[in-house]
Amino acid sequence: MAPIRTQWTRLIRFVAAETSQVHLGEPVDRWQDVGLASHKKQTIRAYEIVGSALDPAAQVTNNVLTVKHLLPPLSREEIGVVRCLGLNYADHAAEANLAKPRYPILFYKPPTSLIGPDAPIHIPKATQPAEKHLPDYEVELTVVIGKAAKNVSEADALDYVLAYTGANDMSFRYHQMAVSQWGFSKSFDDATPIGPCLVSAQAISDPQKLALKCTVNGRVLQDGNTSDQIFNVRQTIAFLSQGTTLLPGSVIMTGTPKGVGFVKKPAIYLKDGDQVSVWVDGGIGTLVNDVVEEGKTPVKAKL
Repeated sequence: MAPIRTQWTRLIRFVAAETSQVHLGEPVDRWQDVGLASHKKQTIRAYEIVGSALDPAAQVTNNVLTVKHLLPPLSREEIGVVRCLGLNYADHAAEANLAKPRYPILFYKPPTSLIGPDAPIHIPKATQPAEKHLPDYEVELTVVIGKAAKNVSEADALDYVLAYTGANDMSFRYHQMAVSQWGFSKSFDDATPIGPCLVSAQAISDPQKLALKCTVNGRVLQDGNTSDQIFNVRQTIAFLSQGTTLLPGSVIMTGTPKGVGFVKKPAIYLKDGDQVSVWVDGGIGTLVNDVVEEGKTPVKAKL
């Protein structure tokens, strides 16, 4: 199976200043951290991409547009299923005093949970007060599948990857620990940042050599590397595709390294007014999001 080749290296989705319409684009500055630039209100310019983010034949044009609002790189409508791995870093398993899983631990998120750069992380009333429910951050390398994958071998698994991006797999620990299924605690509306851009799979030859960090209010709390994953990206795709078709647009969040808040003493939890930044290497860049608690600050997700 041949790997997926795209004309673009990095893809962003945005509202353009020139048109007030949603566009796709390739950042003109190949080194710019678009998520950080968006947060700092710096100028981001992009060559317009004509076509769908999920279509490898989408064309990069010479038309340059200016970003007015940076959006998640995929719309909710383009994302079919969000699959997430839990306890997938050896150092995270150790800090939680849990055995390494024999098989990938899988849970799902609905697309309604996803938000983009600079959108507020929503802590609903169902997870308040924060000191009881322990809203928690989790920086994650995220995979976007580009063609239908079923019964894929580990050797061929990366050939099905369209691109990589970042995510903050927000967790509400009270509900997570109350039951054996994690889906409810991970699926609240407008709580999971994703982005800030897609990086083509052809630009990241080895997804197991990427650094990733999470910073809360300027303090680095997670500082890891995908080399510490228990089930690497190849293994994850091969496992999840057994007897199951992973359709184009399927998103896979691959777990988080050590440093999460609920295991710290005293526990660290996110609350109204906090600011969370997650960064993933390989040109993916930074997601910056403020935390708001329902009923305290007006909430408006950018999608």
